[in-house]
Amino acid sequence: MEKFVVHGGSQLSGSLNVSGSKNASLPILAATLLTREECVIRRVPDVSDTNYMLQILQNLGAEVERASGNVIIKCEKIRSHEAPYDLVRKMRASVCVMGPLLARQNRADVSLPGGCVIGDRPIDLHLKGLEGLGADVTVDGGNVHLEARRGLIGDTIDMAGKHGATVLGTDNVMMAAVLAKGTTVITGAACEPEVVDLADFLISMGAKISGAGTPRIEIEGVDELGGVKHTVIPDRIEAGTFLVAGAMAAKDQITLKRVNPEHLASVSQVLEACGCGLEIGDNTISISRAENPVGANITTEPYPGFPTDMQAQMCALFATTPGLSVVKDTIFPQRFMHASEMKRMGANIEVDEGTAMINGVEQLSAAPVMASDLRASAALLLAGLTAKGNTEISRIYHIDRGYEHIDDKLVGLGAEIERLPAD
Repeated sequence: MEKFVVHGGSQLSGSLNVSGSKNASLPILAATLLTREECVIRRVPDVSDTNYMLQILQNLGAEVERASGNVIIKCEKIRSHEAPYDLVRKMRASVCVMGPLLARQNRADVSLPGGCVIGDRPIDLHLKGLEGLGADVTVDGGNVHLEARRGLIGDTIDMAGKHGATVLGTDNVMMAAVLAKGTTVITGAACEPEVVDLADFLISMGAKISGAGTPRIEIEGVDELGGVKHTVIPDRIEAGTFLVAGAMAAKDQITLKRVNPEHLASVSQVLEACGCGLEIGDNTISISRAENPVGANITTEPYPGFPTDMQAQMCALFATTPGLSVVKDTIFPQRFMHASEMKRMGANIEVDEGTAMINGVEQLSAAPVMASDLRASAALLLAGLTAKGNTEISRIYHIDRGYEHIDDKLVGLGAEIERLPAD
């Protein structure tokens, strides 16, 4: 176990390269199960979630090599159709091996997933979609058993849920459908860039997919897929987190390189409305602090709306922004566990039924705080950058799940952060 000690009063400047997307990498890694041929995937971030996924693939029979952000995977033979609990429990996204295993083997046994504790995140839509393709589904003893004895058959599948489309559910059905007989139409599909990146990967393998990035995706099944080389898209949530770091603590300006500004439009618009200066290039974004910062009202929505994965970081910004800011999370209403920890640092935050009311204070004060999930840990790290004193953040294994060397990158911009053994 480790902790961060964040020395407050940092003034950031300089530039950094944004890593490949964690949320895009995971289903793409799982999709390598769909072919017997070798796949090379570039810019896979070195985070614990991708490491767990590679362990799952190796357990299923894949040969895996990893070096310098590149992963080479070959799964000529699948020796098991079971993703075991001791690996799956560590990460919710491991559930996305269901689709490719079912497509390749006509069978999959996957333990119910773990990951961040941010409220109820059922996989009922995943199972509904796979049942729609002809799989028999049973849940027993914490395990999901799927079997399609006659193979998968294309159909029209509605993936819309009460909180919007499911990204991993869309991924799972899309991966299963590429080897199904006939045509599959996914309605209510997630439109996130990570879904598009997976579709591009599958298309490069020989899949026939149209409509990715829209609520209606059409897939014509093929007999087999081949190996491919693919570069993962930039991580828009990591980029957004560093934009907020700049909005809070930039000395003059910080520049993010290797980004896709289109993927960050909703975050950029909010930061500009708060008074920050942004300069947007083809694959760069530079940000400077607002001279007269103002708060904002944010409601999380599926892409292209404001991402739920950025609401905690915005709470950190608004904690010291003059006036009242309101943050409502319609995707995961229970995702405000960072609020109580920020209150320990002096933030004026009240949360009620998925909405945070934040009255900005002049400065936060350092305090021992505990990370509860991936994005909450990032928010506490940001809060510590400008707090008075030294903030200790425990349980930082959460942040290592999804940010590649975030402490080293912030130190490169001028922050003072130590990674130490926990007491």
